[in-house]
Amino acid sequence: MPGSGPVFEFFGFRLDCGRFELLRNGQPLRVERKPMELLILLVSHNGQLVSREEIVERLWSSDIFVDTEHGINTAIRKLRYCLRDTPESPRFIQTITGRGYRFIAPVATVSDVAPVLPAEMPPAVGIERPASSGESISNPIVAAASTTRQRARGWYVGAVACIVIASTAMAVYRSREHPPEVRYAQLTDFTDSAVAPAVSSDGRLVAFIRGSKGFLSTDQIYVKMLPNGEARRVTDDDRPKYGLAFSPDATEIAYTVLEGPRFSTYEVSALGGESHLLMQNAAGLMWLDNERVLFSRVRPGEAIHLGVVSATITGSGLHEVYLPAHERGMAHNSYPSPDHRWALVVEMNGDGQWAQCRLIALEGQSQPRLVGPAAACTSAGWSPDGQWMYFAAALNGRSHIWRQHFPDDKPEQITFGPTEENGVAVEPNGQAIITSVGVHESAIWMHDGNRERPLSSEGEIVDSQSPPIFNRDATALYYLLRRGEGSHTELWRTVVNSDLSEAVFPAVAVTAFDLSPDGKQVVYTTGADGSARQLWLATVDRSSPAKKLATFDALSPHFGLSGQILFLHAEGNVNYLEQVEQDGSHRSRVVPYPVLDFQGMSPNRRWIVAAIPRNSEVNAPAVLAIPSDGGKTVRICAGYCVPKWSSDGRFLFVPVEAASRNGPGRSLAIPLGPEETLPELPTGGIASLAEATVVRGAENVGRADLIPGKDPAHYAWVNTTVHRNLYQISLP
Repeated sequence: MPGSGPVFEFFGFRLDCGRFELLRNGQPLRVERKPMELLILLVSHNGQLVSREEIVERLWSSDIFVDTEHGINTAIRKLRYCLRDTPESPRFIQTITGRGYRFIAPVATVSDVAPVLPAEMPPAVGIERPASSGESISNPIVAAASTTRQRARGWYVGAVACIVIASTAMAVYRSREHPPEVRYAQLTDFTDSAVAPAVSSDGRLVAFIRGSKGFLSTDQIYVKMLPNGEARRVTDDDRPKYGLAFSPDATEIAYTVLEGPRFSTYEVSALGGESHLLMQNAAGLMWLDNERVLFSRVRPGEAIHLGVVSATITGSGLHEVYLPAHERGMAHNSYPSPDHRWALVVEMNGDGQWAQCRLIALEGQSQPRLVGPAAACTSAGWSPDGQWMYFAAALNGRSHIWRQHFPDDKPEQITFGPTEENGVAVEPNGQAIITSVGVHESAIWMHDGNRERPLSSEGEIVDSQSPPIFNRDATALYYLLRRGEGSHTELWRTVVNSDLSEAVFPAVAVTAFDLSPDGKQVVYTTGADGSARQLWLATVDRSSPAKKLATFDALSPHFGLSGQILFLHAEGNVNYLEQVEQDGSHRSRVVPYPVLDFQGMSPNRRWIVAAIPRNSEVNAPAVLAIPSDGGKTVRICAGYCVPKWSSDGRFLFVPVEAASRNGPGRSLAIPLGPEETLPELPTGGIASLAEATVVRGAENVGRADLIPGKDPAHYAWVNTTVHRNLYQISLP
């Protein structure tokens, strides 16, 4: 039975504290726990100031490891989203600068039952509570009765099951007259994240990665019994990993590991223990039966071109099924249909970005075709009868679950709202799917010597195609920002000392950019979602109109040594590095060989950094520093990496240890000689986990994904906060 509590109404909203539920015009809204707790606190003090100190004491007193300032700001922002409120013209939540918040809307008390804490809190269906260590899941009744933290939360916690009630009022997409009604049940309750779920064939176990990302994550794999079992860690493997899959008998879990430049599949017992190699040159492995598997591999003689094949578990009877057209294409995962005649493919395109999912035939000669929404598809699955295909896909910057009737009906969106869903694991009974539900937020932080502080940013920092960069003297930071769901990305600038932020070109949708060495010009591309990217040149102060250089599909634009514009362009099935003068003339290739990624230029434009498919020394991708004026190339990393330069060209930063939920990773800051002269690097490049002694004068910097300033003590980074948990979504 739901707990007792007051019921409030205000401007079409109904807040039922006992049921832990918020409705708008009779329709339930999906609200996370902390924002809901904060809303209850504010409404119950209607018209009165609630200080930030009181909020921390009431809602975060036991969360000693949480950044409460960020937590309060995040909760307020999510509440305003649900209430359709704004800080500039508030109707509900008023900010009292430097002090706290006040709920200003007139509130009617429908029911005035005092909130009480039951002697023993009954568990919500399908929801578990973490033990005090945060490492495993314990009995919810025992946890509610025994922990101080849950007593402090009191009656709020009793109905956390309502956090993600589906909100049809939030729906902005309708492909059918009546979209499917979905119900949510929470399966994990970590304070960090659980992602990338996989379900055993008997439906009894779910495996997942406990971390912020499910693709190439250095975090660990956990397993729990459904629905209320204890979550247990089963791996001790810090290598980048993805693609979890149970063996047919559910005793083993296969997962993909990136080993240097290659993918391999490892296997670990569902009970935990040592992992062992299952198959080399194999990624995204899924069992077809007890003997045969479906997986992706790189063809002999190629670099990263991942195609789908089937074979026995020993590698015999190899049958090539599908190969992406572009040399840069990578079919990372394939999900076979129940009858093993078809498969859904999740792949990266020639840009290195997630593409729309494809349906391929495992038998016969049927041509692959696009399925699901026209969006970045990151996971897929099938209903047990093969009648429905499910997709996790990001459209307009937000990931949700979609389904489509096999083989070619119109896709329909089945989850909505401010939270996102990632991963699709269909339960064997076909009545529900398991996915990771939550939010992610990003902000830019600055490391000034021994001090760290946030820089102003209002929205989501988008760095997948064009990372933030400082100007030469590191006084201003430039980055791409998305402000609101479905909006495009704009180029923004923040002045470091004042934290003043502004759009450089307001209302212009920028997909990638670069700043000229003198900081006076910007070259950028526009166009996305499959359209041709146009190349533009503009002055930072907008003293003259922007000039379109070309309408051809240009990627990763950068200023070159003599002011020309360098960019990546697809020709046929490969990418080439090309250049053009600022008036659009004299287009030509920069190097004669294909390029996988154009990562940028050094500040003085002496070096081009690019990943190439292969070279004469090794048949694998190589990240090279290529002299702009000709000369010998230098291999920077032994594997794949993204090196970066200090803003004035005096240091090269090379990541050597990836970030995880346990730490921000590590980079080496390598001093350069005059005119950006590179020191002697190890033969074959700098290896993963290398110490600073590998290069003379190098020093460790305690962060992998950084935005270098002028020296190793001054840098910025995109601080992404992710909170996701596993939910069971029941379908009609």
